[in-house]
Formats: sequence, C-alpha cells, structure tokens
Amino acid sequence: MSLDKVVAGPEAAVADIPSGASLAVGGFGLSGIPWTLIEALLAQGADDLLVVSNNCGVDGAGLGLLLEERRISRVIASYVGENKEFARQYLSGELTVELTPQGTLAERLRAGGAGVGAFFTPTGVGTLVSEGGLPWRYDTEGNVELASPAKETRVFQGREMVLEEAIVTDVALVRAAVADRAGNCVFHAAARNFNPPAAMAGRLTIVEAEQVVEVGALGPDEVHLPGVFVQRVVELTPEQAQHKDIEKRTTRGERPATAAQGAS
Repeated sequence: MSLDKVVAGPEAAVADIPSGASLAVGGFGLSGIPWTLIEALLAQGADDLLVVSNNCGVDGAGLGLLLEERRISRVIASYVGENKEFARQYLSGELTVELTPQGTLAERLRAGGAGVGAFFTPTGVGTLVSEGGLPWRYDTEGNVELASPAKETRVFQGREMVLEEAIVTDVALVRAAVADRAGNCVFHAAARNFNPPAAMAGRLTIVEAEQVVEVGALGPDEVHLPGVFVQRVVELTPEQAQHKDIEKRTTRGERPATAAQGAS
C-alpha cells in the first residue's frame, strides 16, 4: 500500500461501503465523532448497517442522522444516551440493540484490533450481562423477541470472570486532530475517547483529520494511533474542521453578590 493514504475527499472515502456493512465509529456523545464521514455515508446511501459505537449520536446529529433515515438495523453500544429516536426504535421493535458495559466495549474493540479473540473480565458477572436475558430486540407489542445468550464464566485467582468476544468490523470511521499522510494520528484531549480502539477494530479504517501533515512531522511519542491501523485519510476543509457541536450547552446566570462583595 502506498505510504500516502490521503484520498480525494469524504465522498470518495466512503463510496465503496456496502449495505449490510459493520462499522466501528469513534467518539463519545458528540465529542470526537467523525462528523464529515457520517454525513458522506448518509449521502452515499448504504443501509442495513451494524454500528458499534459508545452511543448512537443524538437526535438530529452524528449517528442520529443515519438512525433517523432507518439506515441502521443493529447497534452495539454502551447506552441509549440523549437520543430519543434511538430509544423509540429500540422499544418499538424497529432496532436490535446490544447494550455492553462501556469499558468492556472499549476492550472488545481494542482486542479485535490486537488479534485477541476474546478475554475474561469481572465486569457483568452475576448480572444479565453474563447470565443472559438482556433484551436485544422487542416485538411491536413490547415483548422480548431476541435476548442475549448466557456467557461462559471462569474463576481466575479466586475471582469469577465472564468471557467477552472481541469485535472486528468491516469499516471504522474516526476523527483525528492531526494525521500525517501515512495515517499516524493524534487526537485532541477528550476527543481521543473511543477513536483509537474503534480505528484498531476496522478492517478498513478511514480517518477524517482536521490537519494533515507530511510524514516525519509527528514525533514518535506524539502518535496516539499508528498508521498501520489506517487505510484512508480525509483532509477536512477549515469549515469541516470547525464542525464540533455539543449535546447540551449549560450556562449559569450571574451570581448574587455576597455580603463581603457588597461591602467592598
């Protein structure tokens, strides 16, 4: 593969993603999500998608856009979050949802990228996570149509643990602050979140980068994700790079003056 992995644009990057593909998508809430690649995939038209992500965006933004257009058939995530349409589709039997503990989900993705088939963890032992019965899909009457199976458990050093399978997806979509032309990536602060493990899990990993630099511009200790995990890099325009919404903006009114402040 050529060392230069930069492609013409987001449309070209996602053009060959087929219907029925599985996607690992980086981000947490709306922090660090691949805004531009998601919108390009929405325009591209692929449907019946299996999405693995911490959550499924929010109403009207991020993965929520694909959800609203009925392009997602199954989600593996940690929580329903702020997305009312996600909850509605799940509870009305329109969407299959495999809820997974957050740390377990991150490790399932990382393990997939590291070539580890499965691992044991104490998280979820003694609950429906290990014993089975978590509702994955409801019917239209609200009855459980598909439930999670029981998982193998074993004792290690006196502690019971549950076996969790690694996740490998057809494609991964992630966002980086900086990437070089070979795909080495740097993430900014909290936007690092699920992006590295999601990128590792994809057989084809596409990165949208706010800034693209030449190979050698990044020091080895700066790199958060090695380019070996990346096949395509999309350089965002300045306008695309500024697209960073948040779920909720909370402001506080002016504080009333204290007695001490009033006397000063």
